[in-house]
Amino acid sequence: MRSTRPATWLVPLALVSALTLSACSNDSSDDKGGGGLGGSGGGETYKIAFQGPLSGDNAQLGINEVNGVQLAIDQANESGDLDFTLELVKADDQGSPEQAPTAAAQVLQDEAVLGVIGPSFSGATKAIGATYGDAGLSFISPSATNPTLSEQGFPTFHRIVPSDNVEGSQAADLFAAKGYKKVVVIDDLSDYGKGVADELQKGLEAKGVAVQRIGVDAKTTDYGSTATQVASAGADALFYGGYDAQAGLLAQALKAANFTGDKYTGNGGKSSVFTDGAGDAGDGWFFTCGCSDATVAPEAKEFSKAYQEAFNSPPSTYSPEAFDAANAMIEAIKTAAEDGAPTRDSVEKAVDGLDYKGITTSVKFDDNGEVDASAQTVNLFVQENGQIKLLGNIKDQA
Repeated sequence: MRSTRPATWLVPLALVSALTLSACSNDSSDDKGGGGLGGSGGGETYKIAFQGPLSGDNAQLGINEVNGVQLAIDQANESGDLDFTLELVKADDQGSPEQAPTAAAQVLQDEAVLGVIGPSFSGATKAIGATYGDAGLSFISPSATNPTLSEQGFPTFHRIVPSDNVEGSQAADLFAAKGYKKVVVIDDLSDYGKGVADELQKGLEAKGVAVQRIGVDAKTTDYGSTATQVASAGADALFYGGYDAQAGLLAQALKAANFTGDKYTGNGGKSSVFTDGAGDAGDGWFFTCGCSDATVAPEAKEFSKAYQEAFNSPPSTYSPEAFDAANAMIEAIKTAAEDGAPTRDSVEKAVDGLDYKGITTSVKFDDNGEVDASAQTVNLFVQENGQIKLLGNIKDQA
């Protein structure tokens, strides 16, 4: 079990004032991402925060996740198993390292918050890991995958998805098995994009596959010159490490440049934002992701049905992982409450000791906050006729 730093933290006075003015974003009745089931467990009210992108270019991923968290909280309140009531706090960081500290300060202001689901993105997680650690506030990310996050010494950090060194290594195995001789690897210069691209490149070069590396800032809107460079590289395949909106633009540019190699992106590109942005240029793209498809997984059948009923849409990328993370946090709060009123410190200790079976993974953490290695699965998806569908475990796709 990791030791937790003293619960001491400071929020600048100007920041407190700014947060007071934006208090509506801390309202659990905020309708971003749909409705909930309602209900109350009775007794004291304890809160779980969600930190992630709820506005901006990457909002869809955050909505997918916060809906999963909301559903878990609503079901727990309705279950009759709690001696207390749970409430959701939403903190919008837009997936940005620059916005993440403000969102974290908002969360820390509320002393009833006992745990956090998020942040969603690696850069945001790196920006606030020490802040939550200093406060003794446990956080579980359902989607931040940069390998270095568990190496930063953040004492309250956890994630329930494989890191990019797992995804990159298994993708490299797949590419080598397919006989690719040269791969173009593009990243968007973000912590996530560069991280997954670095791991893939490392794995490919270890297998003797030639790699041409290109970095393109995520703020780029014209990928024409990049696509021309890719098309002239003589590569068998391309991998894009970055997010969905930019991946969609790249897909269109590659089609216009007549690139005929296989095209891949990672978990950051797997969403309806990509399919909408890429159009038919997205057909044939593959997605590597340490995530499941709740619409087809038998163990997620009840979750998928409840999600559809609550939000009038099917669960999407990282919805079930966020649901599992929230339920794991709820289990930790219940465990902490057995010895009196739960505190941030007692909940953190309970999270460190979790052994919880979710619908996507078994939630059990090592000393660095990584989910148990035996529970880490990377899947391969493909877009066909404008829809992303699961092919299966990437290890079985060669």
